[in-house]
Amino acid sequence: MNWPKEYLAKIHSGEIVAGTRIRKLYEREVGWMDNPPKDFPFYFDEEAGQRPIDFIEKFCRHSKGKWARELIKLDLFQKAKLQLVFSWLEKDTGKRRVRQVIDVRGRKNGKSTETAAVELFMLIADGEEGAGVFACANKLDQSKLVFDEAVNMRAQSPALRAITRKRQSDIYFPATFSKLQALAADTRTLDGLNSSMFSFDEFHEARDSKIYDVMLQSQSSREQPLAWLISTNGFVRELFFDNIFNYCEHVALWDEGFEDYRTIPFLYVLDSLNEWTDPKCWEKANPSLGRAKSIQTLVDNVEKAKRDHTFLPTLLVKDFCLPENSNTQWLPYEAAVNETDVPIEYLRNTYAIGGADLSSTTDLTSCCLLIRKPEDPNFYVLSHFFLPQSRIDATEQTNSREAPYRLWAEQGWLTICEGATVDYRAVTQWFVDMVGKHSIRPLWICYDRALAGYWQNEMTDNGFDMVKIPQGPFVWSYPLKRLGGLFEEHRIVYQNNPVLRWNILNTGIKTLNREGIQTIQPVKTSSSRRIDGLVALLNAFVGYCDHEEDFLRYCRIKE
Repeated sequence: MNWPKEYLAKIHSGEIVAGTRIRKLYEREVGWMDNPPKDFPFYFDEEAGQRPIDFIEKFCRHSKGKWARELIKLDLFQKAKLQLVFSWLEKDTGKRRVRQVIDVRGRKNGKSTETAAVELFMLIADGEEGAGVFACANKLDQSKLVFDEAVNMRAQSPALRAITRKRQSDIYFPATFSKLQALAADTRTLDGLNSSMFSFDEFHEARDSKIYDVMLQSQSSREQPLAWLISTNGFVRELFFDNIFNYCEHVALWDEGFEDYRTIPFLYVLDSLNEWTDPKCWEKANPSLGRAKSIQTLVDNVEKAKRDHTFLPTLLVKDFCLPENSNTQWLPYEAAVNETDVPIEYLRNTYAIGGADLSSTTDLTSCCLLIRKPEDPNFYVLSHFFLPQSRIDATEQTNSREAPYRLWAEQGWLTICEGATVDYRAVTQWFVDMVGKHSIRPLWICYDRALAGYWQNEMTDNGFDMVKIPQGPFVWSYPLKRLGGLFEEHRIVYQNNPVLRWNILNTGIKTLNREGIQTIQPVKTSSSRRIDGLVALLNAFVGYCDHEEDFLRYCRIKE
């Protein structure tokens, strides 16, 4: 049985409600089964992935609640997950493709029970000699939640008891000299480990990557090691969890530069902050809703959060896996992605409106041209980005997975400036080249005067008409709403620029109500995300709205 295909079919039929990240993951994985890319180095063996499923459902029993002492009956989403992890094998070696599993889902959806059962399988039935299986967490008490569940499963199975021994600190499988043991970040020493598989429970609590790094390094002598990270979201921001989650979002969506075949991310989260009050969407973050997780309990918690806003952050973080400080996502994924790419010759000999958002060191500097053509309903956007070398060096030294900046530079989307700051002369030169090389003439360049300094004078000296755009919700609200509608209609053609797409997907909106006037403005969904490309485009679009009649007359467009 091919469980991923069955799971995806039910997603497509609407029987199962899944978020964008899960749907895109399964569409890609199933697509590889049916139509693998040329020279694809992996093959899908259904039987290999069925073995852990059969092991769990034959030997592992629940130890708590209404199902205590009953054999585990895996949900479809769990079978699909296990088959994806264990069925993909390397053609050359027959070893597993997947080395790391990241599973983020709402609380009480069976993460710990599932993980304990998988660890028993890895201890006994994976075929690894001298297997070292470790149930890890930040504190020993937390790591023992998974370990003790495995102990309880062993205690309820005569077959497992017959072939293993429960020792003081581990479960021992003498046939292969293997052990399953609880481990924590506060353990006195983590040196000398030789792990074949480790789980990391509730990794949202980690303030650093210490135990994760040590455990990965401990697997260096294994031929098919497995890291198994499980968690809800948490209240610790901008540290280990956010770094892992942000990276996995890119992998789930298979963004350029994040094509990681060894990591498989199962991100069960809401697509939008607005969905927490919509019961039809709750399954996105709670795949076992109505089975392991009580629907009525979740209903009660949602109603409590509506009455008591001090409880809302806990609900959003723990039940719907949204960060505590979530801002409403500006655009859904389907609206933000437009892969249309027209030849540059089509855009030659046109008028445009320029936009710019300058930075100094940390953020990107972005510039763009917004172009219209007669008898064409689309808005064409050419964007370019700039970043100082020191920022890229700092990102690489800290092993941050923020973005594939070097790849984007090699592809021509990004210019890396020597030193610690962006050279604004390079920004000027980009606009000059657009005019000189492609005859794309901006009638106005719309910019934020902050940090502009000499750049405004330099641009004016090169013949550009510079327009200061005040930055704030009163100026941005109408243009941002209108721009969002054009993205929804896929009328913004941005040449499939991956940097701009990343910026757009990083953009949330903050709603304000001052003096009875409701406004919106763009904000980062987290401090490590960049939205400078969207801000540059928004500045250009403010200019478009302010000069629309004159601009369309120049472009000979009648609307």
